[in-house]
Amino acid sequence: MSRLTSGSRRPVRLCNCLLLWLLACLPLSALALSFDEDMRQLPLGSSLAVFEDVRGTATITDVSSSAMAASFRPNKHPVLNIGYSSSAFWLRLDLDYHPHNANVQRTWLLELAYPPLDHVDLYVQEGSSYTLVSRNGDAWPFSQRQIKQSNYLFELTLPPAQPQRLYLRVQTEGSLQAPLTLWSPTAYLEEMPRHTYLLGILYGVMLVMLLYNLFIYLSVRDASYFYYIFYIASIGLYQASANGVGTQFLWPDSPVVGNAAPPFLIGATAFFGAQFVRAFLHTATFSRGMDRALQLVMMCGLGMIALTLTVGYALPLHLAPYVGILFTLVCFSAGVLACWRGLRQARYFLLAWSALLLGALVYSLMSMGILPSMFITRYAGQIGAAMEVALLSLALADRINMMKEEREQILQDASAKLCVLNNQLAISNRLKDQFLATISHELRTPMNGVIGALQQMSTLALEPEQAHYQSMAASSARHMLQMVNDILMLTELQAGKLHAECAPFSLHALLADLHQRFAARAAAKGLGFVLTVEPNVPDTLQGDADKLLRCLSYLLDNAIKFTATGHVSLQLDCAASSEQRVQVRARVSDSGIGYHAVGTDQLYQHFWQLDGSLTREYGGLGIGLAICRKLLVLLDGSLTHTSVLGQGSEFQLDVSLGLPASAGVIVS
Repeated sequence: MSRLTSGSRRPVRLCNCLLLWLLACLPLSALALSFDEDMRQLPLGSSLAVFEDVRGTATITDVSSSAMAASFRPNKHPVLNIGYSSSAFWLRLDLDYHPHNANVQRTWLLELAYPPLDHVDLYVQEGSSYTLVSRNGDAWPFSQRQIKQSNYLFELTLPPAQPQRLYLRVQTEGSLQAPLTLWSPTAYLEEMPRHTYLLGILYGVMLVMLLYNLFIYLSVRDASYFYYIFYIASIGLYQASANGVGTQFLWPDSPVVGNAAPPFLIGATAFFGAQFVRAFLHTATFSRGMDRALQLVMMCGLGMIALTLTVGYALPLHLAPYVGILFTLVCFSAGVLACWRGLRQARYFLLAWSALLLGALVYSLMSMGILPSMFITRYAGQIGAAMEVALLSLALADRINMMKEEREQILQDASAKLCVLNNQLAISNRLKDQFLATISHELRTPMNGVIGALQQMSTLALEPEQAHYQSMAASSARHMLQMVNDILMLTELQAGKLHAECAPFSLHALLADLHQRFAARAAAKGLGFVLTVEPNVPDTLQGDADKLLRCLSYLLDNAIKFTATGHVSLQLDCAASSEQRVQVRARVSDSGIGYHAVGTDQLYQHFWQLDGSLTREYGGLGIGLAICRKLLVLLDGSLTHTSVLGQGSEFQLDVSLGLPASAGVIVS
């Protein structure tokens, strides 16, 4: 192909310049959109001419000049949908009102049905120049609007048979759309209730669902309902900010809040929605990967909130559609995976979530400019949310029914197992007593051998360190043998194998035995140890001396164990007497730690201690008082107690003993 010479290019350039000049000089009537007085609603999207002001510095004088006429490009779509752009866009519209009757109305309403726009300026031709008649947008207070509506509404006066040119300057940090419609006032008033009723139904369903889930949460305390409450609140407030209800009613005089609300609420929706899915489907139990994906969505939501609060709303507003799509896909995938794994609640959840997420996906794609802006796409999120509320109520009801069925099944299984467990418990108690008795008997023989060997070692010449170890081993062996004897006695008492004996004994010898066993222990702790016997107590008595000695030993052992400073005392007195019997009363008191008031049955329960932890300060098996009480029952005696926390305790033992023919008296 031969190249054009410079001489041949000149006619081409001349033709192009001539064509542009002719287009600029065409009358407005040749390009204007004509209508008459019978017109009720006229979509203007395909009649727009658009100029992109990349720098955003062009003025109305610049764009209305003949030199800029060729820079405008016709819009071929029903709705201008730019998507995300930081440029300012000038929209040119030519209207030609040709009524059949010149005396009919000349006032019309121009509606821009996309509330989330920062700046919307309307310029109307007046003579040979253009005048700014309205400056709107959510960057300005709501009170500045010409007509107080959630959508941008302008009143136009069009003279008959006189073409009019209008300019709209639109700029926003978010998605830019311009669904323009020219209305007659009557048609607009007739159309408004349909949108109002739709929004009323949508927000009413949201509010009812929020209160319903709040009531369920207060009843069952399930965490999934708690997260769902905040999810409903977040998505409801986001929809209110997206369709202008928030600007109109919630923050009319706070443009900063109105601009920051959409990305902030999208982040909150993603955070609480993902957490609700985790709690409702229990994703951590069947898929760690899906649970981590939901956690990633939660982190993205928190990131959106943090960015909105720190760097402003522009950047998170551009990221919002991607977070919304990620949230949609991950939650939908979690529902599919849970349904595939056989979770019953996942079926209704998948249907409900599909409706909501489909609406959110459609709205996100519209915001990105992929789908056209129309009634169904503008309200897709709200419609999907309403459908989700209706379907998810079935999932929540099914969840409650499932929990009820599981509870009834558990009760049936528990009642069936209870009889078996009761029988097994009775058998195990018998086996336990037999085992303890057998093992105690078997342990006593080797323990006596160990103690005997250690006593023999004490007669040898040992080095100090060896003597110390021998003493520790002997003490531990005696303590171990005492615990074995205690367990053996408890099992024999529970089995009813022990009986009270009656034989003469010396009270002086019994007290000497007690003094020998406990005086050294008390002195090692720096405690005063006092044994007091009133003069009216006989020395020789008749009864079971061994069991009485054990009872007093248990009481003194506890008193010394739980006393750090002060004293431990044993006082014997004669409460009542006759010719053949005497009522002996023994009081064991201490200045130890004491304790709060506890039930008698609990205090004398075997293996029970005030401090039951493994790291407790005071050792022992916790059976001393239980054995003491059971032994006194055999001796036809009683045991009572009093205690004050931090001041000490006193145990009183009353037992009836016989008198031999000749009984001496112990001198105190």
